[in-house]
Amino acid sequence: MTAIHVIGIGLDGSAGLGETARQIVQQAAVLVGGDRHLAYFADHSAERIELGDLRQAIEQMRHLLPTHQPIVVLASGDPLFFGIGRLLLSEFSPKLLTFHPHLSAIQLAFSRVKLPWQDARIVSVHGRSLDELTQALQQGAAKIAVLTDAEHSPQAIARLLLSLDLPSCYQIWVCEALGGSDEQIRSFSPPEILHQTFAPLNVVILVRQSATAIDLASLPAFGLPDSSFVSFDDRPGLITKREVRILALGELALQADQIVWDIGAGTGSVSIEMARLFSTSQVYAIEKSAAGFALISENATRFRVTNVIPVHGTAPIVLENLPAPDRIFIGGSGGNLIEVLSACQFRLRSNGRIVLALATLEHLHSAIAWSQTQQWRHHLLQVQLARSIAVARLTRLQPLNPVTLLTLQPPQDEACSQQK
Repeated sequence: MTAIHVIGIGLDGSAGLGETARQIVQQAAVLVGGDRHLAYFADHSAERIELGDLRQAIEQMRHLLPTHQPIVVLASGDPLFFGIGRLLLSEFSPKLLTFHPHLSAIQLAFSRVKLPWQDARIVSVHGRSLDELTQALQQGAAKIAVLTDAEHSPQAIARLLLSLDLPSCYQIWVCEALGGSDEQIRSFSPPEILHQTFAPLNVVILVRQSATAIDLASLPAFGLPDSSFVSFDDRPGLITKREVRILALGELALQADQIVWDIGAGTGSVSIEMARLFSTSQVYAIEKSAAGFALISENATRFRVTNVIPVHGTAPIVLENLPAPDRIFIGGSGGNLIEVLSACQFRLRSNGRIVLALATLEHLHSAIAWSQTQQWRHHLLQVQLARSIAVARLTRLQPLNPVTLLTLQPPQDEACSQQK
């Protein structure tokens, strides 16, 4: 006979239990649970242990176990899904335990929203930090289910979403009192949710939305929000961040009527910034991946810029047929950094400059060594930034990955007018 039965129960109380689970509860010598769970069996004659101080409750169970069996632990939903099951397995031999799961709140939430959930990210912020949720959002997870608490409420999740400036938009479903008589399922955008009130027992479902149209009139002249760009579905964070774009534009010292190469253009964010600033310049956005090439075209249409020319191919090979540039930005080299720099060296117009955004020390070292060998002038700007993000009702700074901007210029006495 099992000594300890751990029975999942929903907000419908004993009525939601199967016949086997109901009989086990009736035979219990000891009932263990929170106030709400024990209240479902107010007339039960068993000895009771309230799950307030968990350590004290475990000690009481140890004391009663030799003489009082079976002990029945009542838990919400599935006890082995972010529940008390893990604690019990660490305190008692698995041979003493039998689990009887109920439907979990996550199962109920997705069934109410009517979405498949085998591909969902499950995150608990109940008594935990928002760090795991922040990571899931920054990675662009398509569906995220969040177990909340009083501090990390739906409103706190909405504030986090708004503070992150994500390249993806999310619809928020708040599923309250699941399985209870006052169950309520509501959908909101992040701003709408801030002034709402919710039942204390709730689950939040975040569903990533397709990119929506942008209001061009409301956008700044430069320093476009990261969230305004369409990005990679599987790598939404793979974009030159707004702050780095602003600094790179300054380092490039752009002027009107120039030819600009953006090598390793990714989503085209830097190209679009340059094209919007100087409508008479021609910006060649060079990208080796088919997905990136498609995104550049989509973003150019999205921002209504006609002077961005997407180029699908691998540098330096694809550079041969492009007009000679006045400025070159290198955001990625595909592992061909030195070959790309060498090709750019012989194509750059007089008074031109090259700016590289480098994330690794190895690439930085290689680029500086190349510039020294070629006797090119260089200077460095190391970018170490942090953005504010909401943490429940507070705010903290979250660092971005450090980037080094390396600006290269030919020797002053060299005639760099070799135009092909």
